Amino acid sequence: MNDVAASPERAAPGGVKAVPARRAGPDGRPRVDYRAIAALALPLMVNSSLQAVINLTDTWFVGHISTTAMAGMAAIFWLVFFFVMLLGGVGLGVQTFVAQYEGSGRRWRAGHAAWVGLWAAVATLPLFALAGHYGYLLLAPFGLDVEVERLALEFWEARMLGGPLAVALWSILGFFNGVSRPRVTVATTALVGGANALLNQLFIFELGWGMAGAAWATNASMLLGLSFALAMFVRGDLRAKYRTHLTWRPDLANLWREFRLGLPMGAMYAADLFGMALFSLMMVRIGQVDGATTQIVMMLTSLAYLPGVGLALAGTTLVGQAIGAGDPAWARRLGNSVVAVTTGFMGAVGVVLALLGPWVMPLFVGDADPQAEGVVRLGIVLLWVAAGYQLFDGLQLGSGFALRGAGDVRVPALIFFGLAWGVFVPLAHSLSFAPGQGWWDGLPQLGLGAVGGWVAVLAYVILLAGALHLRWRSGRWQQIRL
Repeated sequence: MNDVAASPERAAPGGVKAVPARRAGPDGRPRVDYRAIAALALPLMVNSSLQAVINLTDTWFVGHISTTAMAGMAAIFWLVFFFVMLLGGVGLGVQTFVAQYEGSGRRWRAGHAAWVGLWAAVATLPLFALAGHYGYLLLAPFGLDVEVERLALEFWEARMLGGPLAVALWSILGFFNGVSRPRVTVATTALVGGANALLNQLFIFELGWGMAGAAWATNASMLLGLSFALAMFVRGDLRAKYRTHLTWRPDLANLWREFRLGLPMGAMYAADLFGMALFSLMMVRIGQVDGATTQIVMMLTSLAYLPGVGLALAGTTLVGQAIGAGDPAWARRLGNSVVAVTTGFMGAVGVVLALLGPWVMPLFVGDADPQAEGVVRLGIVLLWVAAGYQLFDGLQLGSGFALRGAGDVRVPALIFFGLAWGVFVPLAHSLSFAPGQGWWDGLPQLGLGAVGGWVAVLAYVILLAGALHLRWRSGRWQQIRL
């Protein structure tokens, strides 16, 4: 598996280190090498698409337990990701360090950065265990149906115990992405996805573990994927080039550096996910149909979102490698290219999903479920609202991940916090709930249900995309030093 979209360790003429994805045009001027970008981005898109399939697989299995189980999944799904991001953002930061070390030719430090991320994952275990034990305190204020809350907590407790596995997997895959070897990432995720499907059937239905079985299937499949990725990490040419067998010892100074980058990075996405978690809880509080439909539409839109993440991750690597090679101007040019492609791709997929809504929505409800018709009818409407927000989500992903490659995470974190909690949550509350139905009576309550909530999502993403893109265009990220 030797797929390298960029080879920054090679010297260009005159002793200048080669930067990624650059070729000479007919006039001799440098041009963006879109083939090199595609060589990196396409496997990452496939990888993210596999993650979308994993999410849809979980949704399919839980949906065939009952609509109540699906509502329980909707109630807890974003809270799970919120805590994984909040406690495990250090795993996300590994790719930035690795890409910049790769660009500068300091390969042994790239290998060490991955090990530091793995040690950080171990350090999060007590925190995840505490979060799992006290999950009932999170849901208590929201007034959920008793059975919905019980099922949600079954999933939550098991899933939190697997939190460190997610952080470790992000760390090791961040290494492969940062050194432009995404095929290892794809192979790992494919292994996780296949195991997850088989284990869902075994744990949920054959062993009768229900919602907890869905969580344990995810945990077990991640452990299998992590084992495979680690085996690839310490063997072959990676062992020789990056000294992966020699750089495993914990290093407090570098552990702090990765936490310093990773914590605001994780908090940034956690702020967004907490807003989405509250949004999902609002939809569940309105009713089981609104909650279940929202969960299904979220999973369907991940078919655009997660491949978009793959494209944006290519931007993180390319921007990081160009900065490591000492060429921030080229980093800007590569970032602009990835932003444009990501935006166009996600907008197009969003429209296709909306057009296919009448045929796709029925696949995620049981034939005998009395609420199936209501879920399908509402889902067809919501997919059109979601198509609009996918376009702007592409802009915010491309811009945000380019900033991430430069290590610019603190200002974006403030943007996420301000818009998610200061705009999105109160707007979704006002548009969704009818008078007397919501949590905060001081806010206007227009009673538009799930449609109103999704309009709030659209407004939020438009503002977020605009702010992050302005930050990228400002060029202030060029002043960041890791």
